[in-house]
Amino acid sequence: MLDIRESRYDRQERISWWDQSRLSAARVLVVGAGALGNEIVKNLALVGVGHIDVVDMDSIEHSNLARCALFRESDEGRPKAKALVEAAAAINPEVTLRAFVCPVQALGSAWLRQYDVVIAGLDSREARLWVNATCRRLGTHWVDGAIEGLQGLVRVFGPEGPCYECTLGPADHAALSHRRSCALLSPQEIAAGHTPTNATTASIVAGLEVQEAIKLIVGRHDLVALEGSVWRLEGETMMTSVMSYIEDPDCLAHDRITDWVDSPREFGTLAEVLAHVEATTDRAVLTVYFSDDLITVEPCLQCGSGDRVVGLRPLLTLGVARCDGCGSERPMESRTALAPDDPLTDYPWPSWLWPYEEAVALATHDGVVHMVLGGSHA
Repeated sequence: MLDIRESRYDRQERISWWDQSRLSAARVLVVGAGALGNEIVKNLALVGVGHIDVVDMDSIEHSNLARCALFRESDEGRPKAKALVEAAAAINPEVTLRAFVCPVQALGSAWLRQYDVVIAGLDSREARLWVNATCRRLGTHWVDGAIEGLQGLVRVFGPEGPCYECTLGPADHAALSHRRSCALLSPQEIAAGHTPTNATTASIVAGLEVQEAIKLIVGRHDLVALEGSVWRLEGETMMTSVMSYIEDPDCLAHDRITDWVDSPREFGTLAEVLAHVEATTDRAVLTVYFSDDLITVEPCLQCGSGDRVVGLRPLLTLGVARCDGCGSERPMESRTALAPDDPLTDYPWPSWLWPYEEAVALATHDGVVHMVLGGSHA
C-alpha cells in the first residue's frame, strides 16, 4: 500500500529558504544544560538537526524542575547533560545526541572544529570567554543567550567583527581576574549566589537563539539579524531593543588559526611530539604556547606525599594544591609556555590532565603553527 504520509518536517520545509538536508547533516554543540539548554536542545531536536552534542558539568537540583522542560523528579541528582540527551532522543529518534559531563574547556579548543555552530546557555563569564576565543580562532559562529528574572538577551558572534570579549568593560575583567585567581577553590567558595530565572523567559531566549542558528546552518547568513548585535528583552514591560556592538581593534581574542601541522598518532611525551614536528616539517620548535594556564603541582615539601600533577586549567581537581596527608600547601607553578628543553616535556603524557583535543601553538623560525594534541582526562 502506498505510503502517503507527509514528511515529519513538512510544515517547516514550506518556508521558502529552508534546507532540511543541511539541518539533518549539521553538527551543533550546546554548552549548558539548564533552563536555556533544555529549550535549545528541545528546539534543535524538533527541527531535525542531525547531530547534537550537549556539555554540562552539573547535576539536576530540585529547583531545576520548575524551569527545565525536559527534566523530571526522577532525574534529581543525575548529570544534566545525560538526562537532557535522553529526553531529547525521545522527542525525535532521527537525531543523534551525545552528552559530555565536564566543563566545556575539557573538550578542548580543537574538539570544536567539528561543529557547524555552537549555541550557549551559560551562566559563567569565564566559560563564555573560552567559547568566544575558541570559536573566533576556528572561524566558527556561536550564539549566546542569557536570562535574569524576566530579562533576556540573544547575540551572535562570528569570525569577523565584534566578539564577546569586545563587549566587556574594566569591571567585567576585574571580576574575571578574581575568579581565575580562585580556580583551585571549591564552587561553594566562589559562588556569588543564584541568578533568578523562570521558564517563560528561557523559552523565549532559547527560541531566538535556535532561530538564528538555523539561518547559519542552512547558509542564509543574509538573514542573520544579530551578528555583532544584541537583542534585549525587558519582560516586565515587554519592551525589546537591538543594539550593535563596537569592535575593539586591540582585542586579544581576535587571533585566527590558519596553519596546522599533523601530530603523531601515538606518543609518550611532549618531547616526542616536538621531535616529530622537526622531523616532518623541517622546522625547529622554539616555544610551545598553551591555550590556558598550564599548572604543575609538586609533592608536599613537608611530608613528601602526593604525586606530581600536570594539567591545563580548569581540569585540575579542586583542592589539589593542598596535601591530603598533612594539610600543607603543595608547591604550585603556573605558566603559559614551555621551552623544548624544559624537563616537563619528558613527563609522561598519559599523566597529564589534558582535554579530548586541544590545540597548542608552536613557535618556529618560520612562524607559528598549531597542532592538535589529544588527552584522556577530560
